[in-house]
Amino acid sequence: MAVVYDFSVKNRSGEEVSLKDYEGKVILVVNTATGCGFTPHYEPLEAMYKDLKDKGLEILDFPCNQFADQAPGSDDEIHEFCTMKFGTEFPQFAKIDVNGEDADPLFVWMAEQKPFEGFGKGLKNFSLDKFAALNNKKFGDKAYIKWNFTKFLIDRNGNVIARFEPTVEMEEVRKAVEAELEK
Repeated sequence: MAVVYDFSVKNRSGEEVSLKDYEGKVILVVNTATGCGFTPHYEPLEAMYKDLKDKGLEILDFPCNQFADQAPGSDDEIHEFCTMKFGTEFPQFAKIDVNGEDADPLFVWMAEQKPFEGFGKGLKNFSLDKFAALNNKKFGDKAYIKWNFTKFLIDRNGNVIARFEPTVEMEEVRKAVEAELEK
């Protein structure tokens, strides 16, 4: 059975990076966008990274422009925005597709391990569900990720253990990360 360390991704310079470099760490993988209503998630993500990095946390940021064109900039422009506005220091990789024929294999694998189970209850979540469904129609059965700021938690052995949709409160994500770090 595959683990996250079996995958390679491209950094912002286009060079291959083996995720084996993160072996033994608790990893939170996030697809992001700079112009999304969930973009403020960068702030608690960075706070979590600063607080927990020394305990073995890595946050891996993958910009994606497949959701209403909310990440239109170049890799360098996106990186500059994130570092200037949110002070992000966690690794940010090259912009990728998370859905469709060109979906990054890492995201396909993670979504297969933890499929989408809904955005939750409430009017805001219901509205996002409708909007995401329209946006993702073009990807058909290859609509692995439903919106920006979907997060996957990976244990120290490289297994996907949780998926958090963008509608999940960041405090809940942090609690799950902290619990995993304590194991």
